[in-house]
Amino acid sequence: MLRDEINTALKDAMKARDERRVSTLRLVNAALKNADIEAQGKGKPALSDDELLGLLQKLIKQRQEAIELYDKAGRTELADRERGEIEIITAYLPKQMSEAQARAAVAQAIEATGATGIKDMGKVMAALKQGYAGKMDFGKASGLVKAMLSG
Repeated sequence: MLRDEINTALKDAMKARDERRVSTLRLVNAALKNADIEAQGKGKPALSDDELLGLLQKLIKQRQEAIELYDKAGRTELADRERGEIEIITAYLPKQMSEAQARAAVAQAIEATGATGIKDMGKVMAALKQGYAGKMDFGKASGLVKAMLSG
């Protein structure tokens, strides 16, 4: 399970006194616990591995946005720290799909859902999230879906 893998990596990082890795993995664990607590509050079980992958992608996206802001403000040391965190978090995600694979997956999802126009975009995105959590950048996929449904 992904949780166990992260916890084992945290213990190893603590033994190795790798402070950056320890702080990043603790941050990931905190996000996982918060998501579990939120799910329990709604009467749902703890997050599955697919949902954890989505959470990791969300953490990466937050760091990418922070990097953009830090670079604009000239704070390169903070931007570099965020890049290091992205590198550590990315290690727990499956290999990302190539552009061609993403296009094929979007075309398949459009066909499977019977989508005909932009109004069906939500159905297509839901199908993609269900089948490709952690393997696809859904921000880019959204643009592909919009282009294919409108064109």
